[in-house]
Amino acid sequence: MQITVHLSGFTPRRLAPAEQEELLTYRLGITNVVARATARADELSAEEFREGGRILTAKVELLRPQWLAVVGVTAYRTAFGEKRAQIGPQELTIGSTRIWALPNPSGLNAHWTAESMAQEYARLRTAAEAGGDQPGPTWPTGRHT
Repeated sequence: MQITVHLSGFTPRRLAPAEQEELLTYRLGITNVVARATARADELSAEEFREGGRILTAKVELLRPQWLAVVGVTAYRTAFGEKRAQIGPQELTIGSTRIWALPNPSGLNAHWTAESMAQEYARLRTAAEAGGDQPGPTWPTGRHT
């Protein structure tokens, strides 16, 4: 993912995984919903995704980035109960934080090339630099419980 973030113009250089927090200087959080590494997303349960969504919501409420990019539309759909979500900006927000679902750079997403992923990540970068549009409706308290 770090190479895609760099190729899209978010960072002036490729960041090491340990430098991910540096992205907060751009008021942007990029994350996988479930931190446990697996070869395939289907190795994770729906409950793991939902719990990841609750944890992620708490982090966003604390850090308050301008945008939250969730890597993997299936992860986003499951974690946040948005079954029809597509890649791109989402209608819902967490407080004032806008959400963007990004393609997962997993090898299982063969229809997404490095170039097309970088283009999608660049769309988010452009929105973040422009200040984005007006936020969508916010989630009520307890939305993810």
